[in-house]
Amino acid sequence: MRHPIHGDIVLSHAPTGPLAGQLEAFATWATEHGYARYSRYRQVLLAASFSRWLGRRGVTARRVSSAEVAHYLRSRTRRVRPHSGDAAALTQFVRFLRQRDVVPAERIRPRRPTPVEHVVDTFGAYLRDERALAPMTIVSYVPFIRAFLDDRFGTGPVTLTRVSARDVVGFVQRRAPRLHRKRAKVLTTALRSFLRYGQARGDIVQDLAGAVPAVAQWSMTSIPRAIPATAVRQVLASIDRHTAIGRRDYAILLGLARLGLRAGEVARLELEDLDWAGGQVRVRGKGHHLAALPLPTEVGAAIAAYLRHGRPSCSSRRVFVRAKAPVRGFVGAQAIGSLVRHRLARAGVTAPTTGAHQFRHALATQMLRGGATLTEIGEVLRHRSPQTTAIYAKVDLETLRTLALPWPGGER
Repeated sequence: MRHPIHGDIVLSHAPTGPLAGQLEAFATWATEHGYARYSRYRQVLLAASFSRWLGRRGVTARRVSSAEVAHYLRSRTRRVRPHSGDAAALTQFVRFLRQRDVVPAERIRPRRPTPVEHVVDTFGAYLRDERALAPMTIVSYVPFIRAFLDDRFGTGPVTLTRVSARDVVGFVQRRAPRLHRKRAKVLTTALRSFLRYGQARGDIVQDLAGAVPAVAQWSMTSIPRAIPATAVRQVLASIDRHTAIGRRDYAILLGLARLGLRAGEVARLELEDLDWAGGQVRVRGKGHHLAALPLPTEVGAAIAAYLRHGRPSCSSRRVFVRAKAPVRGFVGAQAIGSLVRHRLARAGVTAPTTGAHQFRHALATQMLRGGATLTEIGEVLRHRSPQTTAIYAKVDLETLRTLALPWPGGER
């Protein structure tokens, strides 16, 4: 006898076991999160088989754990040829049940942190709670502090009173040469911050922050690497806008090219940020700063086409979401960067870099060559410091030539 579960999912046997009553809700969840019909069928079939196995062994829902899942999968391989997605599907089902409080949360005995981990965690909390630093700044600082403490104390106790200027200088001299200049600058900044923190707590007596060697950081040593305007047109023209993914990717790349958005800003766009009546878009920039930008007609039309005819139905409020299940917003800037690399390769474009920031550089370069001032460019790109925008003066070679002094020996 056929037993319908939800929509187009039909099982050949009636579900049994302690989790049988949850299968329809799980099938509904899988549908809402964009899983294809076959994937949903496999998930529900596996969940039903797991519930039946639990019932035969007398295991109640409140006793289900990851150990039971592993035991079931091992026993299943003796009877049925394993499927590559079985473990992930069953783990997802158990996670769904935990969210509904059908099965208990996994009890994991917390691992006791090492002395170095304890100090690093305390420092990270200080940066977050007292210094109110951005999460990405904390993430960039912490690995260097962990490496410094590992280098000095290893697996033993951390006694900051034993840290000397020689330890600080030696660590920087060994580490900095292996890093890019900007990363080396982050290393020294993080180390100074940690040493001042230790001194303020009384764990460090001397002012060791002053012992941190300086890393040479010449300003504006490079020219912004902008993708040429012809390449931008080539990439946009290569996208098939008859598909849902094509409409999404076209809208994303157009936003990068016309608004100069950062990759993370694109990923964080939410439906409420689009002011269709006012023709504006709200952007969440660096440091949680909000800015309202004019929404060009071309960009607005591309986003609207994606929202109407490409964006899958889901609970996420992000404008741009993944095409594959589970459907949700992009994790962050890395996902947008990956999308850009894919589209550049598909279009056969050889670009200065493979990242999304080159579109931002391209917008600034085009504005400069079109007669815009550096102040105007800084406003569009939302730079906080004029020095950040000043680097674009280096791409305006014709203007720079007028500022060059004549050759002292006459014309050559």
